[in-house]
Formats: sequence, C-alpha cells, structure tokens
Amino acid sequence: MTNTASEHTDAEADANANARPPVTVIGLGEMGFALADAFLTGGHPTTVYNRTPEKADPLVAKGAKPAATVRDAVAAGDLVIVSVKGNTTARALLEQAGDALFGRSVLNLTDGTSAEARAVAAWATAQGARYLHGQIMTIAPGIGGAETVVFYGGSDAVFHDFHPTLRRIGGRGTLVSADAGLPALYGMAVHGTMWGALNGFLHAAALLTSEGIEVKRFLDDAGPSVTALMASLPMIADEVDRGAYATRYGALQHHRPSLEDLVRESEARNVDVEFPGYTLGLVDRAVADGHADDSYARLIEYFRKR
Repeated sequence: MTNTASEHTDAEADANANARPPVTVIGLGEMGFALADAFLTGGHPTTVYNRTPEKADPLVAKGAKPAATVRDAVAAGDLVIVSVKGNTTARALLEQAGDALFGRSVLNLTDGTSAEARAVAAWATAQGARYLHGQIMTIAPGIGGAETVVFYGGSDAVFHDFHPTLRRIGGRGTLVSADAGLPALYGMAVHGTMWGALNGFLHAAALLTSEGIEVKRFLDDAGPSVTALMASLPMIADEVDRGAYATRYGALQHHRPSLEDLVRESEARNVDVEFPGYTLGLVDRAVADGHADDSYARLIEYFRKR
C-alpha cells in the first residue's frame, strides 16, 4: 500500500514537471521581467540572464536561478525566451550560446520588422534550434491575462509542445503561420489601426473641447455610431481581399463633402487640419482617377506604392 501511494506521488510529480518545463528568460527589461515573473508565479523552474545582473535580484529572491552567461542560460531551459531591444541584439546574444542552442526551443519575443524576425529564424534554425517568433499585444502589466493576445509564427512543434507554458504569457495565443515574420506584420497592422483610430478620436476631441463639450458626454451620445464604425471593418476587409470596390451606397464622392466640412470646421476652430486634410487628399485623388462611385476601401490602392 505504501509503495502504491509512493508510485502515485511520483507519477503526479512527473506530470507536474512535464506541465511546468524549465524556462529561461534572456533580457530583463520591463517586458522580460514581467515574463520571468509570470513563469515563476506559474511554478516553472525559471533561469534568467541580463547583461546588468542586478536587474535579476527581485526575481532571484522569488526563486529564479541567475545565469552567469548566455550559454548557461540557454542550457538551463527547455524553452528559451528572448526579450531584448532589437533583433540584432537578440541574435548577438544567442550567438554567445554556441552549440548549446542545438535541439533547444527558442521563442523570440523581440520587436522588429518581419524581415528581421525571418533572419533570426533562419540563423537559429541553422544552429539546430526550433524557432518560434511571438508578438505580444499588451504592455507588461497585461502579461498572463486571459484576454492577452499573442501572435506566433514559426515552429508548429514548439507552439504545440509548449502550449500550456505559452498561456503564462497570454490566454489568447494564436499560431498565425509557419512564417516567423508574420507575427510582426500582424502586430504592426493592429498598431496601425490603433494609431489611426486614436488620432482620429483625438482630433475629434480637439473639435469638441473647443466648444466646451466634454468628450465623455460625446461618447455617451454617439456610442452606437462609434461601435458601428468598428463593426464595418469585416466588410472593408472583404472588399480589399476581393479587390471589388463598386458600391451603391457610401461611395467616395459622398464622403468628400463631409471631409471638406471637417477641414473647414477644424480651420475655423484653430484645430490642426493635417489629419483630415490627408484623408481629403486621398479621396480627391481617387475621384480624379475615376473612382467616385467606389467604396472607401478603394483607398487601399493609394496606400500601396505603384
């Protein structure tokens, strides 16, 4: 009976170890520190490395193991996570691991362009590592959140083998492609949409406050209209994917008068006109090219360089 209980306890320990593989985090900036802390909190044996060793002290106090070299750090983790400033730095650090990279699973969470991610992926794969690239769509306090989105690209094996571990980063992790460059492109697409929307909203806020109107009051009154705008994105996406822009309603020629009014109102209120003026310029070019009866999605052709 004692042996059975002991075997059962050992089996549970093995299962827990498999569910919480050892993780290494290289780079303890704001994001890297949050990642390491999340793995520690989740019960993973966590090794950390930072070029300034003192940054690891709070994590070491919680149970993290400090590594003296990148090679030691890489050798300690089944999953090696890199979170530093720039992919040039990421590769330079990984190069210090030498043959310790062979057979390791590497997750690079470093920001940069899609081409940079692909270059690091090609190099790491050539060293015998399994490579996954990730784009985290939150700031450091959001790490580990159930609704935190992370786009992954690269090794399907790494994504699936470490899926429970990756959930420590964010609950909504998606493998978008075997191409390690696509997560960066996905992230930039989200950011581009975000900045466009935020700039439009802040321009609107400048107009409203010039009249003494509280912006919150505007949202209370105009909420359904703002929600409808976001709900129109799938329709615009479909038109872009099909390259079909003809429409019966809401054609570009009908956008133009409202845009012109927005520019004139902004000028009258001493609010910067560059943002709406740029949009008016795009519409004018499209109308001049014979696309007056096309939908707003037609303007994608003016963002593409010819």
